[in-house]
Amino acid sequence: MPFVLYVLALAVFAQGTSEFMLSGLVPDLAAELAVSVSAAGSLTSAFAVGMIVGAPLMAVLSRRWNRRRALLGFLCAFVLVHAVGAVTTSFTVLLATRVAGALANAGFLAVALTAAAGMVPPDAKGRATSVLLGGVTLACVAGVPAGALLGQAWGWRSAFWAVALVSLPALFALLRSLPGPQDARAQAQAQAQAQEQEQEQRQHTREQAQARHTGPEPGSVRGELRALRAPRLLVTLLLGALVNGATFCTFTYLAPLITDVAGFPDGWVPVLLALFGLGSFLGVTAAGRVADTHPLRLLAAGGSALLGGWVLFALTAGHQIAAILLVLVQGTLSFAVGSTLISQALYAATSAPTLSGGYATAALNVGAALGPWAGGVALSAGLGYRAPLWVSALLVALALTVGGAAWAVATRRTPVGAPAASAATAGTPPATGAPPSRPR
Repeated sequence: MPFVLYVLALAVFAQGTSEFMLSGLVPDLAAELAVSVSAAGSLTSAFAVGMIVGAPLMAVLSRRWNRRRALLGFLCAFVLVHAVGAVTTSFTVLLATRVAGALANAGFLAVALTAAAGMVPPDAKGRATSVLLGGVTLACVAGVPAGALLGQAWGWRSAFWAVALVSLPALFALLRSLPGPQDARAQAQAQAQAQEQEQEQRQHTREQAQARHTGPEPGSVRGELRALRAPRLLVTLLLGALVNGATFCTFTYLAPLITDVAGFPDGWVPVLLALFGLGSFLGVTAAGRVADTHPLRLLAAGGSALLGGWVLFALTAGHQIAAILLVLVQGTLSFAVGSTLISQALYAATSAPTLSGGYATAALNVGAALGPWAGGVALSAGLGYRAPLWVSALLVALALTVGGAAWAVATRRTPVGAPAASAATAGTPPATGAPPSRPR
């Protein structure tokens, strides 16, 4: 793999750490800025809102941008807003920096995914994407706990400075690693090849459009937006939003839950955050082995287990052994189900090759905004720090209900005499072809 891919992964690690790190900083941040814990939790929702807007928007805008300038510009903006967030004393300004940082993150990721795929042979795109997005999982395992440790030692502002500092090596490395104006010949060859591939793709999609009488060619922005009319894609995106909402609802308020309810000392917060991150790694890894062949089985069994786990966690949150085990288990189940839904969304959006990743990213960040907000409402109502666990259980229960209803409708519409597996595998990708990449 080209060295620059690992540089991009370092930047993604910093950005993923920024998105998730507030889970260990919410209590101290709320105290210093004189806001409620639920208001401080809304900073996570603000970042998610920025990702919701930025993911599809930047995916469209970056189609014609110079990749080097775009990546450097987005990363510079990301560093700048974190520096501002580290020094501000205004909660409103901090909220604005979270939205701006998310927009920069979404833009960087949209361009980086395209750049990573163009740096390697066609049969290595999946591996290249996994290297790039490995920074997200690493952020959950190491970045978030490290941010919590910094927050405990030197205050929450130190975590913001750390994210900015970690981004600087990636920024300088990109300046040296990415091709510049002096590589005009190489760029011209790459552009010619890309144009040839784009023409072939347009011709292919144009023939499909003419054959199916679907109107605008799927390769256009308008054609890709039409993919959102597909019921299968809409249901999958809704399920992804609900499951991710459940994950972020509890994850955002995990620090006060394990200290005030489970009775752990503050020093255990980074440990349990790292345990949740380890679970996320295990979940993504396990799901990657079966999600492409048995998605419905994984979603049904994993979703049911996820619901039971949230209920059990809510009932036993005061017991430390149970809390430790369930932090790991729920991290595993949440990311196993969530990553499977991402892949299913990408399979369902085959007519939107450019925006499919943006759709999936936006849906998951709808959940990342919805979850902390719903948990904050429950906390503001005086229901205690167990309340986010019950909200998480409710969101997963709703996802299972919607998914079950969609499956029943698909089964009922299966023509008589059709293969029995046709309806049951409505969300199953074709057996041929490489599995899709999994964006954040």
